[in-house]
This record gives sequence, C-alpha cells and structure tokens, in this order.
Amino acid sequence: MKTHKRLDVWREAMLLVKLTYEVSSAFPRAELFGLTSQMLRAAISVPSNIAEGVARSSTREYAHFLSIARGSLNELNTQMEIACMLGLLPETHDVFQQLERTFRLLNGLQSSIKRKLES
Repeated sequence: MKTHKRLDVWREAMLLVKLTYEVSSAFPRAELFGLTSQMLRAAISVPSNIAEGVARSSTREYAHFLSIARGSLNELNTQMEIACMLGLLPETHDVFQQLERTFRLLNGLQSSIKRKLES
C-alpha cells in the first residue's frame, strides 16, 4: 500500500503548514479574514493534494494532484512575499527556507512522475 506519510515532500509540506500557522498568528487581527485565511488555505492545500495524489489509482491523476500542490505552494510563496512587503514578516524568516525545501522536493517528485508517464 502506498502511503503519503513516507514521502519527504509530504513531511516537509506539513512542517510548512506548522510554520505558516505560527507566522500568521502574529499578524494583526484585521488580517484574519484576508491574508491569514488565504495563507492557511494555500499551506494546507499542499500536503493535502500530495496525499490525495498518492491515493489515486493512476500515475496521470497523481501528476495532476502534484501540479495542484505546486500551484498552492506558489500561491503561498506569493502571500509570504506580500506579508514581507507589508512589514508583517521579515525576509529572513525560517518559513522561506521551508518553502524552498518543499519546492525542491516537489520538483524532484514531479520530475520522477513525469519520467514515469513518458516511459
């Protein structure tokens, strides 16, 4: 049985969710239904779509859900940059390193799945 919990990218994405919750909890209350809400949804979407992709019956479906996860990761990255621009988050925060680690692992997994689809 395939399980998403064995994937490094899923574990790193889960850490990213935790960091996103920590970061956004320090935002002003006025951002609760704006940037905070958007960031949390995007962050949660990343490991959720990785897990859903693993559970699908075909490699093509798996690739599709990894693509959605990547979109959510890009969305979260943009939202973190907005938080920096607004002075809500320092550019040196650990969350940016976690974003980069998650991007690298997801890119690697997507490349692997793409090669599988092409063979």
